[in-house]
This record gives sequence, C-alpha cells and structure tokens, in this order.
Amino acid sequence: MLRNALSRLRGAHRDRTPEAPRGARLRLALPASMSASLGCDAVGVPARHGFRLMSHLPRTGCVFADADRWWWIVPAGSDLDLDWPEQITYARGADVPVGRPRLIHAPDALTPYTPPIPLFLMVCQVTGVVPSWADAPAPTAVSAP
Repeated sequence: MLRNALSRLRGAHRDRTPEAPRGARLRLALPASMSASLGCDAVGVPARHGFRLMSHLPRTGCVFADADRWWWIVPAGSDLDLDWPEQITYARGADVPVGRPRLIHAPDALTPYTPPIPLFLMVCQVTGVVPSWADAPAPTAVSAP
C-alpha cells in the first residue's frame, strides 16, 4: 500500500504544468466506481505526515497528494464538533487550493471515506496537539404532552 502510494506521488513530481492563479481551487475527482452518498469533504495534512498517517490508520479511504499536502476524503460534515489542529486544512466539498493533487490511494471498498474520528486523533498525535471537541450546546428540556 505505501509503496504504491510512493510510486504515484513520484509520478506527480514529474508532471509539471504552469502555475495556477493564486487563490484558484479545484474539486478532487473521486474514481467513478466509488459511491459518495454521504457527500465529500477533504482534510489536508502537511505532506511530511502523510506516510505516517497512512501506515497507522485502521482504514484508509481515497488519498490525494501533491508536494505540499496529502488530502484525505472524509464524509461531509466531519468538521462538526471537531477542533482540527491549526496545521490542518479542512476543505468542504473536497474543494481544495489548486496544486497538482493526484489520487495516490484508493480503497478496495466501494466508499472513498477515511473514518474521520481515527483520522482526527492521529492528526492530533502527529502534530502534537491535544484533541479537543467543540462544546456541545446544553440539551433542552421538552415538555410532556
């Protein structure tokens, strides 16, 4: 798995194209065979942490990479109640800053997702940040009929 990801990432370094306009974005394209019924967001992690995360996660979904970031596909809304570390980029709709991200890992399963909670905990560990969750609002009482 890691060897395959490394060979695909090396291929991305060979393909050079002119720079895109600053602030431009692109939507990561999932393989056609994948069902993304929960919607897609992407979690961008500095490239230096990519291999470590991939080797320690219990399940890895689609991962895109370029020279600067690895993008992990997660279900839409995976940022709710999670305080992702400052070094992480959370992209709603898998709409990421233009670079040259290429698909370097696709799971054998039919869904493209990496489970967000294990990813969140591992990201916190590799970035040296204590995991924290947003404070949930206090439950409201519902009066009986």
